[in-house]
Amino acid sequence: MLAVHFDKPGGPENLYLKEVAKPSPGQGEVLLKVAASALNRADILQRQGQYAPPPGASSILGLEASGHVAELGPGCQGHWKIGDPAMALLPSGGQAQYVTVPEGLLMPIPAGLTLSQAAAIPEVWLTAFQLLHLIGNVQAGDFVLIHAGSSGVGTAAIQLARMAGAIPLVTIGSQDKLQMAEKLGAAGGFNYKEEDFSEATLKFTKGAGINLIIDCIGGSYWEKNVNCLAHDGRWVLYGLMGGADVNGPLFSKLLFKRGSLITSLLRSRDKKYKEMLVKAFTEQILPHFSAEGPQRLLPVLDRVFPLTEIQEAHKYMESNKHMGKIVLELPQ
Repeated sequence: MLAVHFDKPGGPENLYLKEVAKPSPGQGEVLLKVAASALNRADILQRQGQYAPPPGASSILGLEASGHVAELGPGCQGHWKIGDPAMALLPSGGQAQYVTVPEGLLMPIPAGLTLSQAAAIPEVWLTAFQLLHLIGNVQAGDFVLIHAGSSGVGTAAIQLARMAGAIPLVTIGSQDKLQMAEKLGAAGGFNYKEEDFSEATLKFTKGAGINLIIDCIGGSYWEKNVNCLAHDGRWVLYGLMGGADVNGPLFSKLLFKRGSLITSLLRSRDKKYKEMLVKAFTEQILPHFSAEGPQRLLPVLDRVFPLTEIQEAHKYMESNKHMGKIVLELPQ
């Protein structure tokens, strides 16, 4: 089968397609014939040598995929049949023509969605669901500040926060990204290049502050985050795009607010946790992708690249021009 490969860490120019052995499903696993996968920041970091896959996982890039069930491994207990369309959360391996998946990490594709749309769901929607509900304990009426509001996780978090009855606010880098976020349900947005989002959110909330911050930036935003955090607010950190270092009195400022700083990753969690997350998401959220009406959820696709253009897809993600997901279509 063909798979995305790189021989040494570095830039997008190191990526190419390589013929590798097709995997065989193990105990309780399903072999998925991949139709589409999607790019995530983790793929960029792994290519750069900064984020290794979990122990025992494939070195092939790709944290999510959609396609059709091609083979059932021994001991499969579920309802999956050969030929069924499905999408999957993966620790790696999605950017190849076949990938093995524990059956508990497969999800049905909602009616009305294409395979490319489905490939844009698992990693970012499960991340956003986890950050808001399982970790952030989002409540109706909460002000929720979502950094990188036009990213894959951001566009999912806006819709999920709105569905929970919360008031989503976003930080964003351009006017067109702000307009898109507002169409998805953001109550307000702040261009971090033009204004201090901390002061702007305090003004928007009439001084009450933010109850829940969903943060993939980290270091460079710490002071503004604490400044706009409400008393007893929750700050959930899931990325370090703005650096890992903090210089200043973070703890005293956080203590004064009685704030909670909680960190979370999804890729490194164990199979049992991921299966619990997938089950909860499948039951509570997935039906809303096919339901008509104001609560309908939509995966946001920016561009679709053929897998042969993997270098261009990485360059495009690194340009930060995209809104929503960058999807890769596999040769069939």
